[in-house]
Amino acid sequence: MCSVLAVAELLTVEDALARVLAAVRPLESEPVALSDASGRVLAKDALAVVDLPRFASSAMDGFAVQAADTPGTLPVVGQVAAGRPAERALGPGEAMTISTGGVVPEGADAVVPIELVADRGGTVVIPQAAPHGANVRPRGGDANAGEVVVAAGTPLTPPRLAALASTGVTTLLCARRPRVAIVSTGTELRRPGEQLREGEIYESNGLMLAALLTDAGANVGLPVHVEDEPAAHESALAGGLEGDVLVTSGGVSVGPHDLVRDTLARLGFDEAFWGVAMRPGKPLSFGRRGDTLVFGLPGNPVSSLVGALLFLLPAVRALQGHRHPEPQFGVGTLAAPTARRSSRDDFQRAAVDRTGDDVVLSPLTGQESHMIARAAAADVLVHIPRGAGELPAGSRVRYLPLDGLAGA
Repeated sequence: MCSVLAVAELLTVEDALARVLAAVRPLESEPVALSDASGRVLAKDALAVVDLPRFASSAMDGFAVQAADTPGTLPVVGQVAAGRPAERALGPGEAMTISTGGVVPEGADAVVPIELVADRGGTVVIPQAAPHGANVRPRGGDANAGEVVVAAGTPLTPPRLAALASTGVTTLLCARRPRVAIVSTGTELRRPGEQLREGEIYESNGLMLAALLTDAGANVGLPVHVEDEPAAHESALAGGLEGDVLVTSGGVSVGPHDLVRDTLARLGFDEAFWGVAMRPGKPLSFGRRGDTLVFGLPGNPVSSLVGALLFLLPAVRALQGHRHPEPQFGVGTLAAPTARRSSRDDFQRAAVDRTGDDVVLSPLTGQESHMIARAAAADVLVHIPRGAGELPAGSRVRYLPLDGLAGA
């Protein structure tokens, strides 16, 4: 039987997150083709295969010259197009037409932009001195072969993929994607599109959690829904425990139909904690069965969302070896005074306005944990720390974005 923490024993958000991350061990790595690596997390430093640029190249359309010959009037003895090297070296007192990205010919040490010269057709007049190295991109100026381009523990964003492609990388070593099972519980739940009877509601947590987890890099199985019946719970939860992470929604409180924690206990689940000093989402359970992490999220949709953002997604990122798996909060300014709770942190849905460089946070009306439709208008979750009294307008507070959640 699972133990239940008294209210006075509720973990703080910080302590709960620390326990979650302490329980995570990164998954094994696997080779991944660069073309399939978007969103993956590197398990090993990715090194440049070639220098970038591979050769000294021109940063401008213009004329390759020797700086010592400027200013002056020089014969144009050739041209260099991007992708084609010069046919010969550049001698003293000569110039060559060159395109952006073209190989700077041997003997040249500067490029004069075309708009700064007078082209006489066969000769070019350069009225000002060109500094040595002007408009020349040196070989290896961006990266040298063997240098770290992207470090281990870094998620692979489009710009990072471009950097790796440019330096000749074709295969990466990445952490395996976590396999996650989602089980939503509740006799009252029906799939969207089904006919609702009196007392029934549409199930939304499975879809929400699957979307969040997929964006965080997990391989998510089709969410399962079970009614409040012991045999159905045991079958679904036993199946979910075969993966890397099992997430349940609902059934983790202390009511007569809350069967999840007792069922998990019979299946060998070792509960690390139950209950976090926060609103919404207090009745949250976490533990493990063998190597499988198990999160029991509350059934109210906003409670489930908050628990997923604060604890579940950091664990999924940590499983992939992310260097910074914890929630990435920003800092903004409260637009209106906001009451605090003496013993629990509050996470309020809010809209964002920008005033200059500042982020202004306006909590929305309707903060109850069942009001998921109100969350559609929210941009962020605002962290209102526990304490006495209220936070006045203008207070600086942390916020967690509700979009771009995978993080980088």
